[in-house]
Amino acid sequence: MMKRTKLNRLARRIRGNEDGMTVVEFALIAPTFLLLMMGTFDMGHMVYANAVLNGAVQTAARDASLEGGDTKAADDMVMDRIDGIMPGVKLKTNRRSYYDFADIERAEQWNDSDDNGICNDGEAYTDENGNGQWDEDIGVEGNGGANDVVIYTVEAKYEPVFNVPFMPKQWKERTLQSSAVKKNQPFANQSSYSSTAGTC
Repeated sequence: MMKRTKLNRLARRIRGNEDGMTVVEFALIAPTFLLLMMGTFDMGHMVYANAVLNGAVQTAARDASLEGGDTKAADDMVMDRIDGIMPGVKLKTNRRSYYDFADIERAEQWNDSDDNGICNDGEAYTDENGNGQWDEDIGVEGNGGANDVVIYTVEAKYEPVFNVPFMPKQWKERTLQSSAVKKNQPFANQSSYSSTAGTC
C-alpha cells in the first residue's frame, strides 16, 4: 500500500513537471520551420534572379536593335548582370529575325495541295528567307537588318543558392528563360523577302 502511494505521488509529480517540453516541441517544429524558411528564401531568390534577367534581356535587345548594335557585347552585358546572382550560370542565347510582326512563326508560302499543313510530295513553295528549303518558321537566325523584328531569347541555367533538403535531384539545377521582341531601327532600306520558287 505504501509502495502504491509513493508511486502515485511520483506519477503526479512527473505529470505536473513541464521541464524539457520546450526542447521536445522545438525538435518537432524546427525541421518543418527550417524547411519552410529555406523554401521561402529559394523562391525569393528565384523571383529576384528572374527580374534581373528580364531587365538585362530587355536592355540587351534594345541595344542590339540600333545601327551597329553589337550582339556579343549585349550578350556579355546580360552575363555581367546575372553572374553574381546566379552561381555557376550558363547562358544560351538565340536571336531570330522576321520582316514584320505578322511574320513571327509563319511558314513560308506553299501550295498545300494535299491539305496536310506540310510542304511535301513535290508541292511548290516560295523560298522567302532564301535558305534553299521550305521552312515551317520563316524566321532567320541572327539579329537581322534594318527595320527587322527580332526575338531575343536567353536561357540561364544555374545552381540554386538555397538548396532545399530532401528535394529531387532535378531541383539541383534551375533554368530561367526570358525573351524580348524588338524592331530594329530603320537605319537603312529593309531587305524584302526572296521570291525564288522551289518544290518540296
